[in-house]
Amino acid sequence: MTIRILLVDDHKIVREGTRQLLEQSSDLTIVAETSRGEDAIRLCNELHPDVVVMDVHMPGMNGLEATKVIRAQHPGTRVLILSAYDDDRYIFPLLDTGATGYLLKTASGADLADAIRAVYRGETALDPQIIWKVRVRHSQTQLYRAIGMAEGLTEREMSVLRQVSQGKSNKEVGERLGISNNTVQVHLRNIFGKLSVTDRLQAVSFAVRQGWISLEDEEL
Repeated sequence: MTIRILLVDDHKIVREGTRQLLEQSSDLTIVAETSRGEDAIRLCNELHPDVVVMDVHMPGMNGLEATKVIRAQHPGTRVLILSAYDDDRYIFPLLDTGATGYLLKTASGADLADAIRAVYRGETALDPQIIWKVRVRHSQTQLYRAIGMAEGLTEREMSVLRQVSQGKSNKEVGERLGISNNTVQVHLRNIFGKLSVTDRLQAVSFAVRQGWISLEDEEL
């Protein structure tokens, strides 16, 4: 059995180093490599690799967008993210989009090879630092998950909702939490979707009924 791999990274030296590391294993073969997300999609259509090792930041289409398209068009192709970034804003959207694993570029060649084998088998492969973040997020969402909810609110979403319950505008919420107005809007859309509500008042009322927030409390 040989696992066919597509490398996607905009740094040539990273691709060359990764290729050299992986080709030391007889069960791994690099079928192609590219620096762009658009080309990754085209190569998947042409070559049907088993695993795509994907970077996050690239010119043109980024890793998140490319992963979304590849997973939609080729459900059998696994995507393993290999990134220098361990920020939540990259990790969870990529995992939610369909990436089967997320490894940091500080990983060893052996760890990368093992992760590729794991995602090929249909398992999830996560860097130890990412595992910790996933566990924290899971514990947080369980605190704010009512019966019937497919997914609970994150601590950040609850922070936004607490601010909203105090009557603050999106701009005021963003200033208080140190995030952009657009990010506040994204959080609110996610909150509305998770709670199956359509506006701020309904979201706040839902959270009050669950005991997650109190309108008598001042936001910390």
